[in-house]
Amino acid sequence: MAETTEDGKIDTDKKQLVKLVEDLKRFNAAQQAEIDLFERYISRLDPQTQSERFETSLQMEMATSPGRKTKVRTPERQQLLTLEQKCDIAISMHKQMTEDLKRAKHHSERELDNYKATLEEADIHLAEVKKECCQFDRDIGKALRDKKCVTMSAEKVIRYIEDKVKTKENLIEKLHQKNAGLLAYKKKLQIQLKQQEEMGEGLTALDFEQLKFQNMKCRKRQDEQNLKHMELKLLAGKTLHVLNSEKEKLQTLTHESDVLNSDIGLREKLLVKIEEETKQAEEERNKAEALNRKLRGQLADFQVPHVLQYIKVKESHSQLQKSVKEWERKVEIAEMSLKTYTKSWDKLRIAAGARPVPARLAAYGF
Repeated sequence: MAETTEDGKIDTDKKQLVKLVEDLKRFNAAQQAEIDLFERYISRLDPQTQSERFETSLQMEMATSPGRKTKVRTPERQQLLTLEQKCDIAISMHKQMTEDLKRAKHHSERELDNYKATLEEADIHLAEVKKECCQFDRDIGKALRDKKCVTMSAEKVIRYIEDKVKTKENLIEKLHQKNAGLLAYKKKLQIQLKQQEEMGEGLTALDFEQLKFQNMKCRKRQDEQNLKHMELKLLAGKTLHVLNSEKEKLQTLTHESDVLNSDIGLREKLLVKIEEETKQAEEERNKAEALNRKLRGQLADFQVPHVLQYIKVKESHSQLQKSVKEWERKVEIAEMSLKTYTKSWDKLRIAAGARPVPARLAAYGF
């Protein structure tokens, strides 16, 4: 019993120790986070502001506790922060972090705008390159592929390149002129801005507020226009995708329509053939019905002969069959004899030097 109680105490002590260790870990993590926050706050402050804040905190403590004796603080024992001071530090750090986030957001938006501008410029450049390739292929590529124009291909290429260089030079001159105009306009605006700054004493705070309000309105309007532009781009992409899918559907449907038209033509031909066959079958059916009616009429008028008469007719039929067989046998014998006579006759004529008699004449006895 004593051993079991000791084991139970040891288990409870272990659980308590584990719980205490976990609590200490959580407490240490919270303290470490608080220390990191204070270190970031201190690193942002100047040494002069730190000394000023320390002196003000000392003066506040002496004002709050005038009856207490002031103790000289050594570096070993430093002052602990109150909850209000910790709250002020947290609020200031929160404000600084929000400002940092705003600055980072503004910086990232600027970078994103720059990347978008570079992408648009690359798309424009790619479109121009594709256009130039298509024009070159249209003007020069066909001539180069044609064997008849091989002699004129080099001159044509040189002329094409010279024309393109001239157009690019003209474009550069126009852009230089435009750039010079913009620089002059920029100088004019700078002069106006300097004049306004010099005359800024006449402007009031209300004018600045109005300008700020108008600037905010313009920015909002610009953001709305940008959003509309992005929506229109997305809508154009969707419509292009839908148009391509509809074109594919149209191609498949036209193919199916062609197949169905050919099938319909074959079935129409088959239908005409079936109609002709049905007409022919109808005629044959009418003939068969007429024959059937005729046979039914004959069957209705038919009278069964007497038995003795049937026996006589049967005997005469059998006698006629026998006679037919006898005559057929006689004809075969006559043909055999005729063949032997014709062969012997041919031999005699050959021996006499005459021509053989043809078989069709031999049948008549020549």
